[in-house]
Amino acid sequence: MATYRKTATGGTRAEVYVSGLRKSKVFTTKQEAKNWAAQTEYELSQLAVGASSTHTLGDIFIRYSHEISSKKKGSRWEKVRLLAFENYPIAKVLLSDLRREHFDEWVALRLKKVKPSTVNRELNLISSCLTEARRWRLMTGNPMQDLKRPKNPPHRDRRVFDHEIAAFCIACMYREDRPVLQHQQRTAVAFLFAIETAMRAGEICALMPGDVNFKAKTAGVRDSKNGFGRDVPLSKRAVELLKKLEPWEDGKPIFRLRADVLSSLAYRAISAAGINNLTFHDTRHEATTRLAGKMDVLDLARTTGHRDIKQLLVYYNKSAADIAKLLD
Repeated sequence: MATYRKTATGGTRAEVYVSGLRKSKVFTTKQEAKNWAAQTEYELSQLAVGASSTHTLGDIFIRYSHEISSKKKGSRWEKVRLLAFENYPIAKVLLSDLRREHFDEWVALRLKKVKPSTVNRELNLISSCLTEARRWRLMTGNPMQDLKRPKNPPHRDRRVFDHEIAAFCIACMYREDRPVLQHQQRTAVAFLFAIETAMRAGEICALMPGDVNFKAKTAGVRDSKNGFGRDVPLSKRAVELLKKLEPWEDGKPIFRLRADVLSSLAYRAISAAGINNLTFHDTRHEATTRLAGKMDVLDLARTTGHRDIKQLLVYYNKSAADIAKLLD
């Protein structure tokens, strides 16, 4: 039921109350208030029985993409995923009809094409969409509440071996005694630099001349994946690699590569070198394992940018044989 009252400024406040759900809003004219109240009464009546019968899950994907994803750092990839979700039958299901069984079917379908870890990441995104749908008052329950998720595989335990590093550099046409002129050669320098610093591809590509302090031997990460900046200590080798890219241009990234271009060129080099099961991100595992032998755990966490020390276990891959050498 809707009620209307005048405000101190001369407008009209409409208040709608349906089955314990209440909404109110101020309008310039009473007619605007009545129009809004009629629509809101209908929407709240749908919510009273659990969820909207006029919105599909695909509608939520679209709204989430426009209103939420666009504000995130990884907006591009998240929007791509949400767009892909719209091609699945589950996207056409009305929120009022949405049940856990729909997600059971979706999980079974996705597991035929991608790994369990990918499915779980996608479920996390869908869960965030449903959370926003409840905030938008388009649904009250959570149809994913009793969903049984697939078990994630063990974390990657991939080291980068010296012969693979050499093969990667050859594939990038990089040599220590020659100037760095081409994108492929810059890719090799970025690969080597990542092994020295444990920095992510995006962090490396974002490095600006003003972020590096050769005197203090640090590189500043202004905006990392977790939203916190940090100063990364530079080894002698890391400093040498950065100097190979001189002269730097003010206002332009040191490596002159976008993160997506770096990943693409690294993938090509890995394939050309005949290296199996390796990604650019594996350099972060390798670097963290190497640095663990030189730093205590708190310094290591500060260097790698981990806010939770437990997360270091994902990247710390020292073998039992390596640890045994420390006991001698």
